[in-house]
Amino acid sequence: MTFADLALPDAVRDAIGAALRPLPDPTTDIDRATARLHQVFAALPTDLLMDIMDFGRHNDTPGLMRVRNLPVDDDLPPTPAHGGPAPGKRGHVAEGVLLGLTGLLGEPIGVLTEKDGRLVHDVVPVRRGARAQTNQGSAVFLNFHSDITYDTIGRYDLANPDFLVLNCLRGAPDDDAVTYYADARDLCRHLPEPVVETLRSPLYRLNAPGSYTQAHGTEVLSEPVPVISGAARFPEIAVSANGTRPLTRGAEAALTALQEACRDTADAVRLRPGEALLINNRKGVHGRSTFRARYDGTDRWLQRTYIRRTLWPVRYRATPGDRRVHY
Repeated sequence: MTFADLALPDAVRDAIGAALRPLPDPTTDIDRATARLHQVFAALPTDLLMDIMDFGRHNDTPGLMRVRNLPVDDDLPPTPAHGGPAPGKRGHVAEGVLLGLTGLLGEPIGVLTEKDGRLVHDVVPVRRGARAQTNQGSAVFLNFHSDITYDTIGRYDLANPDFLVLNCLRGAPDDDAVTYYADARDLCRHLPEPVVETLRSPLYRLNAPGSYTQAHGTEVLSEPVPVISGAARFPEIAVSANGTRPLTRGAEAALTALQEACRDTADAVRLRPGEALLINNRKGVHGRSTFRARYDGTDRWLQRTYIRRTLWPVRYRATPGDRRVHY
């Protein structure tokens, strides 16, 4: 399934940018900020606005959308080297773009075990994590995966984000970072029916995200779950980047076939400044190529949000004092 590709007209880009530049850091009062950002993004032409909203609300739309010609910050500090926010960043256009697009899909959420619960994640290469299966990596292929969330109930595929948004502040210096997306509908058509049947069986245990297992020094596996679930027309997929453990030889063979099918069917995108990717985290899985990291302030810099269509189903994970941050 071909991904959706949209571009803002120059006049719309400029109008949104002008509205965003005087706004304060949106993360200091997220509810007020997202309300204001709804007003700002109302400047989108109706057809473009519908395209983005339809991406989030309909079953039959593609699982990946690129939005181009977005406003950017006038001046960026060096790319942060530690995986956290850049202390010298003065403007908040990028954050406004990220959260404005997020608000068209649902509600931003934070998870305490991922980026300390922040709502805006800075995704940058970090030297100590260069070979890790996390967003800090660069020296290894980031396996096709879903963004999942460790949960004490033993299921990591229920409270995880429905969507991600990735907004590019700075591209890879060598333009060698590629994001891939494989849609579960394409994968089910590509794979033999017996393989799909095995993938639909609860024969797999997902490993918790790398950010969680690194803190605990060991694998933390889910209860047995299927990799593919749901209606045949609209399948859902859940795969852990940090390791999906098959329980039988047949399940292992099916998982290998799935990984090969991901490589065969995936769309590929190189993100550049002024571009954002909207990713459905249930309709498909995504991955990232290796790329050269320099650790000199010029590296690739994305900002990311986790999004739920509604916070109600995950209310049991809410932390005291913060409506959007979950344990």
